[in-house]
Amino acid sequence: MTDQSRRGLLRGALAAGALAGPLAVRAQAWPARPVRIVVPFVAGGSSDIVARSVGARMQANIGQTVVVENRPGANGAIAAEYVMRSPPDGYTLMVGSIGTFAINAALQPRLSYDPLKDLEPLTLAVTTPNVLVASPSLPVSDLKGLIDYARRNPGRLSYASSGTGSSDHLSAELFKLQTNTFGVHIPYRGGAAAMADLMGGNVDASFQNMGAAVPHIRAGRLKALAVTSEARRPQLPDTPTMIEQGVPGFVVTSWQAFMGPRGMPREIISRLHAELVAALNHAEVRSRFAQQGFDVVANRPEEYGEFQRREIERWREVVRRKGLTPE
Repeated sequence: MTDQSRRGLLRGALAAGALAGPLAVRAQAWPARPVRIVVPFVAGGSSDIVARSVGARMQANIGQTVVVENRPGANGAIAAEYVMRSPPDGYTLMVGSIGTFAINAALQPRLSYDPLKDLEPLTLAVTTPNVLVASPSLPVSDLKGLIDYARRNPGRLSYASSGTGSSDHLSAELFKLQTNTFGVHIPYRGGAAAMADLMGGNVDASFQNMGAAVPHIRAGRLKALAVTSEARRPQLPDTPTMIEQGVPGFVVTSWQAFMGPRGMPREIISRLHAELVAALNHAEVRSRFAQQGFDVVANRPEEYGEFQRREIERWREVVRRKGLTPE
């Protein structure tokens, strides 16, 4: 090899090192400051529970403060727009629901963000069925009683949701169609606000995420009428499924996932994914989630991305078949 060739190879190696240097520094430096996890709903709901549980464990693991920030509104659109416009540096994440990351795209043709193009998949955190709950003041004790009440009192039954286009909203719409009943939809800015009015008797019923509803059911503040899973859940062993009570094929599973701004470097995505999975799989976090009805998934970014695409197509078909439109 000539001296000129050696010098050429050396220049090439130095150039490659110079290009790789900033990436290596970025990967090694993260996290150099606090990390923000944005929640698109008010405090107390399923997204908030996941964010705070994972955030606390993540903070202990990475040695930096992890701040949970609630930005409710428009079934997650306000928070999603904020996150998609944030720098893709690994310091702004988002925990979103099936509504924010899938149903919105299926239901709203003019959505202000594209969950597939504007946000970066990190992991599907948890899944959970919904549970049909009623206010303690509503004079029903089971699903048949609710159906009879709705039919005897046309237009009187009201049902709450955590927002237009949420899984609990579409669960209620499917329920009305399959049981030939009617109820007035009252959308709230998150599941916690909906359940507060349920417990206060200001609204009659709602399909809520099991994880958020179970503590109130156990305390007697809400009545559980049915779960939307294929089989009964150990957290509510005495609550039958919708299918058991004569509503065939009624299975709705809600979920929570972590995403970030599109364009994050691969090494940052890899590091974030590792930290999120470690937090989700921590024994204390898994135990708390199990008690509330969450099944931990913690899959790879590409697996969640494919799952998300299938969910959008699934709900797009439901919206088309049922003729649903944004309220």
